[in-house]
Amino acid sequence: MLNFLSELFSEYQIDLYSPIPLSACEIRKPYLLEREGISEGTAVLIAVPYFTRACLSPNRNLSAYAVSRDYHGFFNAFFEDLLPLLREKYSTERFAGFADHSPIAELQAAAHAGLGVIGKNSLLITEKYSSYVFLGELITTARLSAKIQPLQSCVGCNACKKNCPMDKIGTCLSALTQKKGELTREEQDSLLSFGSVWGCDLCQEVCPYTKKAIQTGSVFSPIPYFQKNCISHMTLKELNEMSDEEFSRRAYSWRGRETIRRNLQIMEKRQEKGD
Repeated sequence: MLNFLSELFSEYQIDLYSPIPLSACEIRKPYLLEREGISEGTAVLIAVPYFTRACLSPNRNLSAYAVSRDYHGFFNAFFEDLLPLLREKYSTERFAGFADHSPIAELQAAAHAGLGVIGKNSLLITEKYSSYVFLGELITTARLSAKIQPLQSCVGCNACKKNCPMDKIGTCLSALTQKKGELTREEQDSLLSFGSVWGCDLCQEVCPYTKKAIQTGSVFSPIPYFQKNCISHMTLKELNEMSDEEFSRRAYSWRGRETIRRNLQIMEKRQEKGD
């Protein structure tokens, strides 16, 4: 089965995946497995790279993960293609695919599968793509040959901790960009000082794994889904003209238009004043 999976994954240009026994995973949402009829078997962890050259734009004001369309769309299409093929070929086994809304602790499972190390920023850091990966998993009742790797940590340089803006502004910058309602003057100043209207990548950008991956060029995703329809610098005009259908495909759509619109209004209003 692993050879068959390898062929299917290669069609989607996914090259970072590895199986581990389901028993080695921390089950956090057992009901997701129960409704699929899976109680034991294997989890094939998948790391999907999303960083593209559009993410290198010097005026990018969105977190890198939000430059392309929402990764849930990629995984939805991927599993819609993959699962029927597996169910037809291995009719005695059960299969289910998950990403984000997962029955298992994805970060720990991916590290146990040997896909990468756990950074001090609590992200999975891979050698090839650094931490610019989305995690998903194919879970099956089939018992595949798998090894459990010990959890490993990053080099521990603390660059991510030293450059995190939390100590400077008193809150998580990413959380601040997602906060609903009006922002105080202090919160607006914090937003303006870092120039982000959605998310924060500072801990990833200063990471030595990221710097090496960018230098070698390995960081860039080969997957067409993430290379198309990129928006690295959002403007209020673009947001207002975006159709509801297109907006629903962006990573910030779950929060609604008003939150990111507020952030853009703060940025553009201050720019008009020349502050």
